[in-house]
Amino acid sequence: MSNQNILPARQLRAGNCFFCDPELHDIKLVVGLGNPGPKFNATRHNIGFAVLDELATTLGFSFESKSNFELANFVASSGHQIKFVKPQTFMNLSGQILPHFLKGGLKSEQILVIHDELEKPLSSVALKFSGSARGHNGLKSIIDFVGPNFWRLQFGVGRPEDKAEVSNFVLSRFTPVEQPLVQQSLVKIQDFFNCKK
Repeated sequence: MSNQNILPARQLRAGNCFFCDPELHDIKLVVGLGNPGPKFNATRHNIGFAVLDELATTLGFSFESKSNFELANFVASSGHQIKFVKPQTFMNLSGQILPHFLKGGLKSEQILVIHDELEKPLSSVALKFSGSARGHNGLKSIIDFVGPNFWRLQFGVGRPEDKAEVSNFVLSRFTPVEQPLVQQSLVKIQDFFNCKK
Protein backbone atom coordinates (compact mmCIF):
# COMPACT_ATOMS: atom_id res chain seq x y z
CA MET A 1 0.00 0.00 0.00
CA SER A 2 1.50 3.34 -1.00
CA ASN A 3 1.10 6.79 0.49
CA GLN A 4 -1.38 7.58 -2.29
CA ASN A 5 -3.71 4.86 -0.92
CA ILE A 6 -3.71 5.92 2.72
CA LEU A 7 -7.16 5.62 4.28
CA PRO A 8 -8.37 7.81 7.15
CA ALA A 9 -8.44 6.32 10.62
CA ARG A 10 -11.54 4.21 11.16
CA GLN A 11 -13.13 3.45 14.50
CA LEU A 12 -13.14 -0.16 15.64
CA ARG A 13 -16.75 -1.22 15.98
CA ALA A 14 -18.67 -4.27 17.13
CA GLY A 15 -18.64 -6.90 14.40
CA ASN A 16 -15.28 -5.85 12.93
CA CYS A 17 -13.03 -8.86 12.40
CA PHE A 18 -9.25 -8.85 12.07
CA PHE A 19 -9.09 -12.15 10.21
CA CYS A 20 -11.93 -11.18 7.83
CA ASP A 21 -10.61 -7.72 6.90
CA PRO A 22 -8.96 -7.86 3.45
CA GLU A 23 -6.84 -4.78 4.23
CA LEU A 24 -5.31 -6.57 7.23
CA HIS A 25 -4.89 -9.97 5.58
CA ASP A 26 -1.14 -9.57 5.06
CA ILE A 27 -0.26 -8.52 8.62
CA LYS A 28 2.33 -10.89 10.09
CA LEU A 29 3.69 -8.93 13.07
CA VAL A 30 1.67 -7.25 15.83
CA VAL A 31 3.76 -5.05 18.13
CA GLY A 32 2.32 -3.78 21.41
CA LEU A 33 4.21 -0.74 22.69
CA GLY A 34 5.09 -0.18 26.34
CA ASN A 35 7.86 0.03 28.90
CA PRO A 36 9.20 -3.06 30.70
CA GLY A 37 9.17 -3.34 34.48
CA PRO A 38 6.53 -3.47 37.24
CA LYS A 39 6.46 0.29 37.84
CA PHE A 40 5.05 0.83 34.33
CA ASN A 41 2.34 -1.85 34.57
CA ALA A 42 -1.18 -0.56 33.86
CA THR A 43 0.01 2.92 32.86
CA ARG A 44 -1.50 4.71 29.87
CA HIS A 45 1.75 4.41 27.92
CA ASN A 46 1.66 0.62 28.42
CA ILE A 47 -1.75 0.04 26.87
CA GLY A 48 -0.06 -1.82 23.99
CA PHE A 49 1.31 -4.37 26.45
CA ALA A 50 -2.09 -4.59 28.17
CA VAL A 51 -3.82 -5.34 24.86
CA LEU A 52 -1.39 -8.16 24.05
CA ASP A 53 -1.71 -9.63 27.55
CA GLU A 54 -5.50 -9.71 27.13
CA LEU A 55 -5.16 -11.31 23.68
CA ALA A 56 -2.82 -13.96 25.10
CA THR A 57 -5.61 -15.02 27.45
CA THR A 58 -8.34 -14.83 24.80
CA LEU A 59 -6.47 -16.58 21.98
CA GLY A 60 -4.52 -18.97 24.19
CA PHE A 61 -0.91 -18.10 23.46
CA SER A 62 2.01 -17.32 25.76
CA PHE A 63 5.07 -15.11 25.45
CA GLU A 64 8.67 -16.30 25.42
CA SER A 65 11.51 -14.00 26.44
CA LYS A 66 14.11 -13.22 23.76
CA SER A 67 17.11 -10.88 23.81
CA ASN A 68 15.22 -7.58 23.71
CA PHE A 69 11.58 -8.56 23.24
CA GLU A 70 8.92 -11.04 24.29
CA LEU A 71 7.49 -13.14 21.44
CA ALA A 72 4.41 -15.30 20.91
CA ASN A 73 3.53 -17.19 17.74
CA PHE A 74 -0.12 -17.71 16.83
CA VAL A 75 -1.75 -19.61 13.97
CA ALA A 76 -5.44 -18.95 13.30
CA SER A 77 -7.78 -21.69 12.10
CA SER A 78 -7.60 -20.05 8.68
CA GLY A 79 -3.85 -20.65 8.63
CA HIS A 80 -3.05 -16.96 9.17
CA GLN A 81 0.25 -16.86 11.10
CA ILE A 82 0.97 -13.90 13.35
CA LYS A 83 3.82 -13.02 15.68
CA PHE A 84 2.86 -10.94 18.72
CA VAL A 85 5.73 -8.92 20.19
CA LYS A 86 6.32 -6.80 23.29
CA PRO A 87 9.59 -4.82 22.98
CA GLN A 88 11.68 -4.82 26.17
CA THR A 89 13.86 -1.88 25.09
CA PHE A 90 11.84 0.92 26.69
CA MET A 91 9.46 2.96 24.59
CA ASN A 92 11.93 5.34 22.91
CA LEU A 93 13.92 2.41 21.46
CA SER A 94 11.01 0.19 20.39
CA GLY A 95 12.15 0.06 16.76
CA GLN A 96 15.36 -1.72 17.72
CA ILE A 97 13.51 -5.04 17.78
CA LEU A 98 12.52 -4.82 14.11
CA PRO A 99 15.77 -5.84 12.34
CA HIS A 100 15.31 -9.35 13.77
CA PHE A 101 12.05 -9.66 11.81
CA LEU A 102 12.98 -7.59 8.77
CA LYS A 103 15.85 -9.92 7.91
CA GLY A 104 13.24 -12.62 7.34
CA GLY A 105 11.61 -10.55 4.59
CA LEU A 106 8.96 -8.77 6.64
CA LYS A 107 7.65 -5.58 5.00
CA SER A 108 6.47 -2.48 6.84
CA GLU A 109 2.94 -2.94 5.44
CA GLN A 110 2.78 -6.28 7.28
CA ILE A 111 3.24 -4.66 10.70
CA LEU A 112 0.48 -3.55 13.09
CA VAL A 113 1.57 -1.42 16.06
CA ILE A 114 -0.75 -1.05 19.06
CA HIS A 115 -0.12 2.15 20.98
CA ASP A 116 -1.57 4.78 23.30
CA GLU A 117 -3.00 7.81 21.50
CA LEU A 118 -3.34 11.23 23.12
CA GLU A 119 -5.26 12.66 20.17
CA LYS A 120 -8.16 10.22 20.57
CA PRO A 121 -10.85 10.36 23.27
CA LEU A 122 -10.42 8.05 26.22
CA SER A 123 -11.03 4.38 25.30
CA SER A 124 -11.72 5.03 21.61
CA VAL A 125 -9.98 2.53 19.32
CA ALA A 126 -9.13 3.23 15.69
CA LEU A 127 -7.23 1.58 12.85
CA LYS A 128 -4.96 3.71 10.71
CA PHE A 129 -2.41 3.08 7.99
CA SER A 130 0.70 5.28 7.83
CA GLY A 131 1.21 8.80 9.18
CA SER A 132 3.64 10.66 11.41
CA ALA A 133 4.63 9.87 14.99
CA ARG A 134 2.83 13.00 16.28
CA GLY A 135 5.16 13.21 19.25
CA HIS A 136 4.92 9.54 20.21
CA ASN A 137 8.51 8.39 20.76
CA GLY A 138 7.67 4.72 20.37
CA LEU A 139 6.16 5.36 16.93
CA LYS A 140 9.09 7.61 16.06
CA SER A 141 11.49 4.76 16.80
CA ILE A 142 9.46 2.36 14.64
CA ILE A 143 9.44 4.92 11.80
CA ASP A 144 13.20 5.30 12.10
CA PHE A 145 13.57 1.63 11.18
CA VAL A 146 10.79 0.98 8.64
CA GLY A 147 9.39 4.35 7.57
CA PRO A 148 5.79 5.49 8.18
CA ASN A 149 3.91 2.91 6.10
CA PHE A 150 2.69 0.47 8.73
CA TRP A 151 -0.66 -0.13 10.42
CA ARG A 152 -1.51 1.34 13.81
CA LEU A 153 -4.21 0.38 16.29
CA GLN A 154 -4.67 3.59 18.24
CA PHE A 155 -6.05 3.34 21.78
CA GLY A 156 -7.27 6.68 23.12
CA VAL A 157 -5.94 7.44 26.59
CA GLY A 158 -7.15 11.03 26.98
CA ARG A 159 -5.03 14.17 27.21
CA PRO A 160 -4.14 16.55 30.06
CA GLU A 161 -5.23 20.16 29.71
CA ASP A 162 -1.67 21.36 30.30
CA LYS A 163 0.74 20.19 27.56
CA ALA A 164 3.58 20.39 30.06
CA GLU A 165 1.97 17.48 31.92
CA VAL A 166 1.95 15.05 28.96
CA SER A 167 5.06 13.14 30.07
CA ASN A 168 3.68 12.55 33.56
CA PHE A 169 0.19 11.88 32.22
CA VAL A 170 1.15 8.99 29.92
CA LEU A 171 3.06 7.36 32.79
CA SER A 172 0.05 7.63 35.09
CA ARG A 173 -2.55 4.93 35.64
CA PHE A 174 -6.18 5.12 34.62
CA THR A 175 -8.48 6.44 37.33
CA PRO A 176 -11.21 4.26 38.90
CA VAL A 177 -13.75 6.17 36.80
CA GLU A 178 -11.79 5.54 33.60
CA GLN A 179 -11.03 1.86 34.18
CA PRO A 180 -14.47 0.46 33.17
CA LEU A 181 -14.29 2.36 29.85
CA VAL A 182 -10.78 1.07 29.20
CA GLN A 183 -11.88 -2.48 30.00
CA GLN A 184 -14.79 -2.21 27.54
CA SER A 185 -12.36 -1.25 24.79
CA LEU A 186 -9.99 -4.08 25.71
CA VAL A 187 -12.91 -6.49 25.31
CA LYS A 188 -13.75 -4.90 21.96
CA ILE A 189 -10.20 -5.55 20.75
CA GLN A 190 -10.36 -9.14 22.03
CA ASP A 191 -13.54 -9.66 20.01
CA PHE A 192 -11.86 -8.08 16.97
CA PHE A 193 -9.09 -10.70 17.03
CA ASN A 194 -11.23 -13.56 18.30
CA CYS A 195 -13.91 -13.35 15.57
CA LYS A 196 -12.70 -16.32 13.51
CA LYS A 197 -9.51 -17.38 15.17
